[in-house]
Amino acid sequence: MSARYRVALSHDFRLPDGSPAYPDFDLSPLRDDPLVEVVWLPAGDRVRAEDLAGVDALVLLVPRFEAESIPAGGRLAIVARFGVGFDNVDVAACTAAGIAVSITPDGVRRPVAQSIMAFVLALANRVMIKDRITRMGPDGFHTRSRYMGTGLVGRTLASVGLGNIGAEMFRLAAPFGMRHVAADPAADPALARELGVELVPLDEVFRRGDFVTVNCPLLPATRGLVDARRIALMKPTAYLINTARGPIVDQPALVAALRAGRIAGAGLDVFDPEPPPADDPVLALDNVVLAPHALSWTDEGFAGIGASALASVRAVLGGRVPEHLVDRGVAGSAAFVGRLAAGRDRG
Repeated sequence: MSARYRVALSHDFRLPDGSPAYPDFDLSPLRDDPLVEVVWLPAGDRVRAEDLAGVDALVLLVPRFEAESIPAGGRLAIVARFGVGFDNVDVAACTAAGIAVSITPDGVRRPVAQSIMAFVLALANRVMIKDRITRMGPDGFHTRSRYMGTGLVGRTLASVGLGNIGAEMFRLAAPFGMRHVAADPAADPALARELGVELVPLDEVFRRGDFVTVNCPLLPATRGLVDARRIALMKPTAYLINTARGPIVDQPALVAALRAGRIAGAGLDVFDPEPPPADDPVLALDNVVLAPHALSWTDEGFAGIGASALASVRAVLGGRVPEHLVDRGVAGSAAFVGRLAAGRDRG
């Protein structure tokens, strides 16, 4: 019997030899379902419409899904983005076509918050330079008194955003005895009180933070939000941490501030452009800790993200509206409702 549902995965979930690129992403809920056929998209930096013919759901990692990626035939019901960023998906085009776009906030919450705290601790304890001087042997050991770290008790952990990840970061930071401030026009005051977070205007985050963290999505309103003016508000002893999206920060302005010593340092897991070219000046700075947009990539993280993405796919295949939609307005779309009904009929 032929499969009733076809679920496609972008090519980057597999290595060139066909083995899993991320073994902790458990595909058995799809593979073990006799009603589901798993198909793999060919390599490419964007999804092509012709490769999605007859596909009901797409699980997407890095390639771009554009308006031109929408297949004819009206069968595709969901693009399940593997992660919480959705800047590689044309959400408006999907909504207009009655295609849901889902993300996986429950899967990334703890891993990304953990990576932010890893940056905080690495910067506060000057891990990179201490690693370097240790490898120099006795000559390096003799210089260790030059590289005193920063205690966290009484320092201010500040966040641009108090959503899923920002809130989890403050939960993890609770034992360190820091002051907590955040700016977020959509923040829940009750949640802020529960977390001991003082809600402040955005500029105050930069003025007051000893560790300023970026925890907001990349949207037209947040592109370049952390610009030269706001970086100039920061203390000379402060650190900027970005694990969200590179274009939220004006990277040349940040590099200029780091070079001039106007701020103490930075922790960056994301860049603009990404990946940065080998001669990008940010890579030559010795007061930054860098990661290749993968600091939160752990076995726990990929297992959770994968389970969340597949839960959204299986909800749609079962005729249900997924929980974590980017644009919930699509749930009222006649085209989407029709696809849900068709799924129920096929099942």
